[in-house]
Amino acid sequence: MKFTTVMKTSLAALAAVTLSGTAGWTAEKTLDIGVSDALTGGAAVYGLPQANAVKMAAEEINAAGGVQVGEDTYMLNVIAYDDKANPTEASNSVRKLLDRDGVKYILGFCCSGATGAVASFIENEDAVMLVGNAAERSITTREIPNLVRTRPPADYTGAAAGTFVAQQGHKRVAVLGALEVSFYASYVDAFEAEFIKGGGEIITREVFASKDRDMTPQLTKIRALKPDAILVVGYVEPAAFIYRQSVELGIDAARYGFTSGSEEQFLRVATTEQMEGVWDLRPTELTLLSASASGIAYHANYSEKFGISPSPSSPYAYDQTYALKDALEAAGTVEDTAAVAAALRELPVPTEAVMQYLPIDNKMFDENGQAYTSNGAFQWRDGNWVFVQDLPSDPAAYSAFLSTLD
Repeated sequence: MKFTTVMKTSLAALAAVTLSGTAGWTAEKTLDIGVSDALTGGAAVYGLPQANAVKMAAEEINAAGGVQVGEDTYMLNVIAYDDKANPTEASNSVRKLLDRDGVKYILGFCCSGATGAVASFIENEDAVMLVGNAAERSITTREIPNLVRTRPPADYTGAAAGTFVAQQGHKRVAVLGALEVSFYASYVDAFEAEFIKGGGEIITREVFASKDRDMTPQLTKIRALKPDAILVVGYVEPAAFIYRQSVELGIDAARYGFTSGSEEQFLRVATTEQMEGVWDLRPTELTLLSASASGIAYHANYSEKFGISPSPSSPYAYDQTYALKDALEAAGTVEDTAAVAAALRELPVPTEAVMQYLPIDNKMFDENGQAYTSNGAFQWRDGNWVFVQDLPSDPAAYSAFLSTLD
């Protein structure tokens, strides 16, 4: 079953059995949780897999007995709306979840513009917001007590990537990216700062729009500059066109990216030969070679359920769902959202988590509501993303830095 623009998907039997007059029996209850994400459009490569991941996690939780809150057992029911990665659509979707559907717990949020719009008002709502793939740093610098995020900010990863590329011996890097998007720009800024420390320089910053597919003008300019390497930052589809067209133009330079995306998503545009050797420098997201036992099981279960491999970033939303379950049970309430939000900030990493989190003081989320994963260097080899090595990362230092920002 696929998510549509507006869809309610029941993940539990909505009719509870009430045994009147029978001591010891209670009615099974249902807890609605919401998803606001990009289910259509260019950003659906991130948003739809996240929505699927929430659905799958909720079904697993229900099958295992539901959420135990005090004396009550709750089955999770997912209500999903398409925000199209658009700030206005996201605000409208969340308002529907809050005002019409009475939802208090909202998950998903793949893209920063839409997420930032909701973050601007969520503090004033009787709700908890759990952010996934959206990587704009400011989302967790606003001191919003009822918001947490599973993905680390873009610049946390960009700094590690800059160090790694310098260690590969490159000195002259050309950037081609969706630099009008602030979190991509912040990734490049952090990359450049560390790359300069390693003796390198960025020789040009070329820009493309998210809907662009012909990158030959920018690539032709880059080819004339003869860089050692190209850094590509942007959504999967335009990045795949860049990788394809760089080969077609005969550019002889190492290719690095900050894109995420599964093999299937890239192969819709480029051949595996055109992708060969490309690096993706990103948080240590899901690939089978970097996955824990939970990650391997997630990959298998998702593939069987949806008929396609999960995108590497989709477990951010899966892990959100289990974190919410643990927080509800720890708080002992589904009604007191402040207590649940506080419980989230005290949680250890759920045992079911797929991503490889680096806890701060043994907690999944730091005082800003931010979680951290390790960062990884992945390379395309013979048709697959292969995890090669960890990138240098210091989550405790970055967390302290994040706490200084407004």
